[in-house]
Amino acid sequence: MDAIQSALLQEWETPFGIPPFSAIKAEEFVPAFEHAIAEAKADAQKIAGNPLSPTFENTIEALEQSGKMLKQVSSVFYNLSSAHTNDTLQEAERIIAPKLAEHYSGLMLDPKLFERVDALKAREAELGLTPEQARVLERYHTRFMRAGAGLDKNAKVRMAEITKRLATLGTQFSQNVLADEASYKLVLSEGDDLAGLPEFLVSAAREAAAERGLEDKYVITLSRSSIEPFLQFSTRRDLREEAFTAWAKRGENKGETDNTGIVKETVALRKERAALLGFDSFAAFKTDDTMAKTPRAVNDLLMKVWAPAKTKAAAEAADLQEMAQSLGDNIQIAPWDWRYYSEKVRKSQHDLDEAEVKPYFQLERMIEASFHTASKLFGLSFKPLNTLELYHPDARAFEVLGPDGKHVGIFIADYFARTSKRSGAWMSAFREQHKLNGNVSPVIINVMNFSKAPEGQPTLLTFDDARTLFHEFGHGLHGLLSNVTYPVISGTSVARDFVELPSQLYEHWLSEPQILKEYARHYETGEVIPQDLLNRLLAASNFNQGFATVEYLSTAIVDMALHSADQVDDLDPLAFEKKTLDEIGMPAQIIMRHRTPHLAHAFAGDGYSAGYYSYMWSEVMDADAFEAFKETGDPFDRETAHRLKEFIYSAGGTQDPAKAYTDFRGKMPSIEPLLKGRGLI
Repeated sequence: MDAIQSALLQEWETPFGIPPFSAIKAEEFVPAFEHAIAEAKADAQKIAGNPLSPTFENTIEALEQSGKMLKQVSSVFYNLSSAHTNDTLQEAERIIAPKLAEHYSGLMLDPKLFERVDALKAREAELGLTPEQARVLERYHTRFMRAGAGLDKNAKVRMAEITKRLATLGTQFSQNVLADEASYKLVLSEGDDLAGLPEFLVSAAREAAAERGLEDKYVITLSRSSIEPFLQFSTRRDLREEAFTAWAKRGENKGETDNTGIVKETVALRKERAALLGFDSFAAFKTDDTMAKTPRAVNDLLMKVWAPAKTKAAAEAADLQEMAQSLGDNIQIAPWDWRYYSEKVRKSQHDLDEAEVKPYFQLERMIEASFHTASKLFGLSFKPLNTLELYHPDARAFEVLGPDGKHVGIFIADYFARTSKRSGAWMSAFREQHKLNGNVSPVIINVMNFSKAPEGQPTLLTFDDARTLFHEFGHGLHGLLSNVTYPVISGTSVARDFVELPSQLYEHWLSEPQILKEYARHYETGEVIPQDLLNRLLAASNFNQGFATVEYLSTAIVDMALHSADQVDDLDPLAFEKKTLDEIGMPAQIIMRHRTPHLAHAFAGDGYSAGYYSYMWSEVMDADAFEAFKETGDPFDRETAHRLKEFIYSAGGTQDPAKAYTDFRGKMPSIEPLLKGRGLI
């Protein structure tokens, strides 16, 4: 098919401008990308070659409006390749990733384009820009400089080569992890294999087996919502070790899907890229454009939390060891034992177990709870769009309406794990909000990996699953409530260590008693969660926080260390990981939340490279931000919610994140609320 005839390159006459998924064919992406890239290059050349003196309108606004088709094709492609991929899409991704990198490098390294942007930045004071326009100009100038626009010719050539190669490596890294996750299955049979497993997990495992054509069998996958409860409940230590080992070794299984070589080359190329730009390390380069500003500031925060977290984890490990001995299990607690004995300790200390809690956390009710919270805070309502055509039967869509009943945007949700979806949970956009060409409303998507219940049965979540749902919906609201003029600063286009604030803050409302009392209802009886159980659930909120904090922090510390290293030419990623963990005294009973060979945040692209710390940096703010509501005595205080929407959720990247936070809160936060919230002090 001629690329120009592809639905990917048409104006979509669909409800709400949703991509016409049934008309989009995987084999059309490569020619569509090639056509769209050529069109985007022509747009850029027209701007660069404009004989008129540069103005904000003919340069910055023109850049904002250029490459329309490329943005459209890319948004569909990368959402599908993450949430519902196939062999054709994966091959297309391997072809397209370096081509896109080459295109964007060419754009950022174009001397004529940069000359125009640089001239505007030099004359900024006389341009009469609005504050938002000044921010957009600053963002463009910074992007050009960080891409290498100020380098000499030879350095620009090398920068383009590095960028192109990194795109290829990131794509391969991601596909390798997905291959390891999709190919693994722990097949269980009736009887002893299922010992200790609660009915909700048995049902999910039966469904997973059926999806794989295995009659009368049960399958545990490497989806977090499958393997974590298995590790929590299975009495078969040998099977726990087998499954845990597969989970821990994703990306380092030798052969075609081994990622250690990719990590080595990626770290070296990033260091070289940073050096070309005048930075001592890639971590220094990456943090320079964040709230943290320096690796030292990041490490100071991480180590301030590491010490009390490690102390708490040691106490937790002692409790687990004591529990094992009390049960007559003559073992030393290993990483595959932690969740199993932790569940028993929680039952002992708080009279609480997951099997008792989970019936009250039905997926559909938790979706309603997240919507209700948004309604109470921001006046939003959500209208199901049951006839809207989407890319998979499990995906669903809602029209989001404002307090005045007017259209705000479209929210798409895709909750269930499948082999065509990468692991984890994330928010993305098919279309971002802006007002440059009329009022363009956003199309936002949340993707998760919950284990789907068998047909006719409700999907039940753990409390952590429900928290993940709220977290990603917080990101979703950041995109939906965006109210800016320019796409470059729309929604979640903010500093990496600020972007987690709206999502992590939103988690707090899940634990509010008025939300739980209304939406935590037993899936069979409809009974509201009993007050006694609710009390025990909330009292146990900091249970196992030493473990959770240590597994997170160790990942962030290794990420920063890798990207701060002086010598990387002979890097052995696994040896480096071990050495770093030994230096900080990593407890033997715990492993990193994401070990280096499957740390997709850092190596499946550039998103959280030298940036996994961002969750902790943002948590300092989110813990303090929720205090603003608590100080009023009302978790839905109208005035505080209005400030939150104005300065955080709707503001996009219109201003420096530190100013955005102080405009909301009146001050920058301290670390104490975080330590208190995690039960570390």
